[in-house]
Amino acid sequence: MATKRALIVRLSSLGDVIFNLPLANILKSNGYEVTWITSEKGIDIVKNNPAVDEAILAPLKKWKQQSFFKNLKEYLEIIKYIRSKKFDISIDSQGLIKSFIWNAFSGAKRRIVSISGREFSFLGGNEIIEKMSTDYNNHAIKNYLKFAKHLNLDISEIKAELPPATEKCVSKINNLLKDISKSKPIIGIAPATTWVPKHWNKDNWRNLIEKLEQDYTLIFTGTPADQELIQYISQNKHLNLAGQTSVLELAEVFRRCDLIISLDSGSTHLAWASNLPKIVSIFCCTPTGLYAPMGEKNKYIALTGNLDCQPCHKRKCPLKENQNACTLNPSVEEVFNAVQTLLASPENK
Repeated sequence: MATKRALIVRLSSLGDVIFNLPLANILKSNGYEVTWITSEKGIDIVKNNPAVDEAILAPLKKWKQQSFFKNLKEYLEIIKYIRSKKFDISIDSQGLIKSFIWNAFSGAKRRIVSISGREFSFLGGNEIIEKMSTDYNNHAIKNYLKFAKHLNLDISEIKAELPPATEKCVSKINNLLKDISKSKPIIGIAPATTWVPKHWNKDNWRNLIEKLEQDYTLIFTGTPADQELIQYISQNKHLNLAGQTSVLELAEVFRRCDLIISLDSGSTHLAWASNLPKIVSIFCCTPTGLYAPMGEKNKYIALTGNLDCQPCHKRKCPLKENQNACTLNPSVEEVFNAVQTLLASPENK
């Protein structure tokens, strides 16, 4: 029997690329050879992933800095290569104009996209599936699995894996963590993300750190832009790895932790996909049912507040008064109690 070939078109973001890993796993387990085209934001997750046979880079960040004609040349080269693969199916799970191109010109016999696709991206498909759910209690992963359901594949197993750590990666993280105390449970703290209303109040963070630091070894992670926040909440007392790790190196840091405290962020989703640490995730403006880690209650706890406006899922707070009030919730005590609850619960092996 000839090998079935599938192309996944998902360019960004880091979290959404991770949320598409279960779809890739289902395709792979059902005999498909899986190719995935993604941008710089997703390439580290996709390349060498056990569920993906080939990763193709669409360098969107680089293209934004180049001339139209140079970009066009690279576009056409990638399209030519994709068409040479003679895909049986192409799945556009991004649903935007930037993904429309790859789906529409993939040459796949079946080009699948959701009617929910924006920017007329649905025009790139010849098979249109149902709308993506807007129910805040329906996880994003389940929306992406609608593509597998359309192909009559069993979607009961939700599984995500990351590429294996290289020796170089393991060695680097060994060196970065060589001086930390391993006599106490290790907690990784990823206190920053992108949207302002997703950020928990910095004084909440600082108070939480003061409650944790006596009994736990703390490791802070983030980007160089997060340095000021981390220095404030940690008071420069703990290991700060902000800006020192790549995506997969960060995943290896998380594998060394007993628990991660984070927001609705790529770090949370990366920690979930690494399958090892327990996770306490803090949700301010976005819905836990849509984005929180899926799995056992003794491994994952997602916390939010109880304001009438939560969740709103907006990048900018719509309130005229008490702007970003949601960022004060949940309380420090709730987060601290969740940490203690998870660390006291049985391990999931």
